[in-house]
Amino acid sequence: MKRQKRDKSSRAYTRGYQAGVSGRSKDSCPFTETIARQVWLGGWREGRTDQWEGYTGVSGIHKIANL
Repeated sequence: MKRQKRDKSSRAYTRGYQAGVSGRSKDSCPFTETIARQVWLGGWREGRTDQWEGYTGVSGIHKIANL
């Protein structure tokens, strides 16, 4: 049985979130398309917020699993 690929927006958001939690700059966005870039930045903002609030490491695993 083949696994379905997630849509591009979902992957962009997840990658942005992971970049934000790890403390990377928003300038490191790999997307050039407008929509994908906006979704990535939305994930990045939420990841940065979670990092500032202390949801990193073990306490933040539940957030990544739900994305």
